[in-house]
Amino acid sequence: MKPISTPYVTPYTRPMRKTSVYLSDELVERLARLARETGRSQAEVLRQAMAEYRVPPATDRILALDGCVTGDGGSLADVDERELLRGFGA
Repeated sequence: MKPISTPYVTPYTRPMRKTSVYLSDELVERLARLARETGRSQAEVLRQAMAEYRVPPATDRILALDGCVTGDGGSLADVDERELLRGFGA
C-alpha cells in the first residue's frame, strides 16, 4: 500500500495572498537555481527579494556648464541661449 502524500504546507506567521507573476525564461531559470541552491521554495526566494528590494534613489540631473558661462551664479533661465549652446559645441 502506497503512503498518502500530503500537499506542501508552509506554516505562515502572517496572512499570505496568492499572486501570479510573469517572468522571462532567463528569470524563471534564475529563480529555480536560487531556490535549489538555497534549499528554499521559489515563493520564499521571491518574498525575500521583495522584502529586501529598495528603490534606487533618484539622481538629480545636473547641467554642466563648465567653462561656457561666467557670471554671478544666477538663474540658468537668465543665461543667453547662444552661450548655453556654445557649451554643446554649437
